[in-house]
Amino acid sequence: MRKFWLDCLIATNFVFLAMWAIVGITNLRMFNAFDSIGVALNDVELTDYVFQRLRETPKTDTSIVVVNIGNLSRREIAEQIRIISKYKPKIIGIDAFFDCRGNTRDTINCAALRDVMGNYMLGSAIQEAGNVILVTKTIRKDTLLPQGVFDSLRRSDFSANAYGEGFANLDTDAAFQEDSKTCRQVNPRQYDKEGKPQYAFSVAMAMAYDSVKTKEFLKRDNFKEIINYRGTIMDTYEQTQFSLGFYALDVKQIFEESFEPHTVKDKIVIMGFLGNEFGDPSWADRFYTPLNKKMAGKANPDMFGVVVHANVVSMILNENYINEMADWQEELLAFIICLLNVALFSLINTRWPTWYDGITKLLQLTQLLAYTVLMVFIFHWFSFKLNVTLTLAAVALVGDIYEIYMSVIKNLIQKIIHFLPFTRHKEEVLTP
Repeated sequence: MRKFWLDCLIATNFVFLAMWAIVGITNLRMFNAFDSIGVALNDVELTDYVFQRLRETPKTDTSIVVVNIGNLSRREIAEQIRIISKYKPKIIGIDAFFDCRGNTRDTINCAALRDVMGNYMLGSAIQEAGNVILVTKTIRKDTLLPQGVFDSLRRSDFSANAYGEGFANLDTDAAFQEDSKTCRQVNPRQYDKEGKPQYAFSVAMAMAYDSVKTKEFLKRDNFKEIINYRGTIMDTYEQTQFSLGFYALDVKQIFEESFEPHTVKDKIVIMGFLGNEFGDPSWADRFYTPLNKKMAGKANPDMFGVVVHANVVSMILNENYINEMADWQEELLAFIICLLNVALFSLINTRWPTWYDGITKLLQLTQLLAYTVLMVFIFHWFSFKLNVTLTLAAVALVGDIYEIYMSVIKNLIQKIIHFLPFTRHKEEVLTP
């Protein structure tokens, strides 16, 4: 029995060595493909199905209101802040940069500086409101820095007038802002090179609104948090599930003050770009999310960045988190499942060699389906992401790689051992 399990252990290690070689040599990103609905689109995950088909429509989060700033000038945004402040919101977050985007700070290279009165009005409105949180952007040019550490911080011109600030960087797979972006997770905090923490824009707003719940969230101490999306705002083109996750006010509604006071009073108001007006199909600052109704072959991004921030704030305040397996847990699970498969396949090969191919292929297909369904329903029932990417890869390849091990590698090892000097000597002594 000890020899049997030792043999299975060696074979299991060979399976993982082979998988590592396949991925390393071919660079096909095989494991990402196994974690998706189809190999053609690697930005679709199995857990998207939960948001699309299984989850009940969440209630509207009335503690958060999203306000459209369109393409307003600084003095117009100042007027928006002044109007909103009259209705006593608890926090006002502005998801927009007020700076010269790296240009020289003069009226020739930075057009925003020409409107001296507009700048004065915006600075005064932010300061007088007393509860405005502005965005920053962490910049990481030195790739040798540890994960979660940045070089410098891009800040707005009026950061000194604000109540607080937080970085608006969203974790996506895009190399540039103009690229199509899929947003599934958020970095709650990052650190400068001196070790001082900078919090995400959404975390900063949640902290100002309810510090107790936000500190509990930060105690999780995760570098990345999966966003448990509640929904979006009014969706004219019906691209997104849960289109009434948050109330929203358009540019015209703010200037005309055509909303009920209780809509804003004591709430978190997040101002940001939602198109020139509601229904504008603009792609600017827009993301793909798991709520996109087209799980495969997505055509249009479905959610503006300011609404993504609203979803993160809602997740924190409602303490509705998604937990996830650690990397070592994923690797251990895959190793155990692979070891059990190797042991089972070895017994099948010994007892029913003529049936080996048919039985093992059926077992592999059954397991792939079972683990996939299990992952989806555990995510749905417990808000826990069971990462089975590596497990699925091991199960899919274990049959063929095990055959290679038994027919080639094991025989080769036995022949090498047979020709070693000390083994030949032992055989001669034992021979009568």
